[in-house]
Amino acid sequence: MKLPKRQRQQKLRETIEEMPFITDETLAQQFRVSIQTIRLDRMELSIPELRERIKSVATDQWNETVKALPIDEVIGEVIDLELDTRAISILDISPEHVFSRNHIARGHHLFAQANSLAVAVINDELALTMKADIKFSRQVNQGERVVAKANVIKSSSKHRRTKVEVISYVDNEVVFSGVFDMYRSNEQKGEDRNEISD
Repeated sequence: MKLPKRQRQQKLRETIEEMPFITDETLAQQFRVSIQTIRLDRMELSIPELRERIKSVATDQWNETVKALPIDEVIGEVIDLELDTRAISILDISPEHVFSRNHIARGHHLFAQANSLAVAVINDELALTMKADIKFSRQVNQGERVVAKANVIKSSSKHRRTKVEVISYVDNEVVFSGVFDMYRSNEQKGEDRNEISD
């Protein structure tokens, strides 16, 4: 049963406050209205579109947290970050990311998203990629959203190295995976995690 407009807009505001990264498409399904209706509701409520909400949260939360590079140099939008542990970013594939002839994303954009996330997760002023073992699992098309998830799997303060695994998904399907050996300038505080010996 569809809600009256006023009730729907109130519920819409509450839903977006709880889940700021929810899409208009998902909201339309949830409230059983068209995407255009959701967009009009957002405009009336002065709620920005998803991309602007992501940028706002990323700027507010991560600008002071990310150390190894400015937040605006991370390819994609960082939506979760715990330094030296894990990070998540999303990248919407737009015309600027694809080959004009077939609308397939250029591989270097997927690599750049994963590599910059591997840098961003490092709790250090300097983090450089020493080596990367990567695999592309399938093509990514214009209009798709790539969610990259980085996890620190090994660290060594002695060797000043950190190994970061990044797996990128489109709708829960793996499209890219990589393991990045990162050099860091400073020794880490605390205990090493799965000490890197080589």
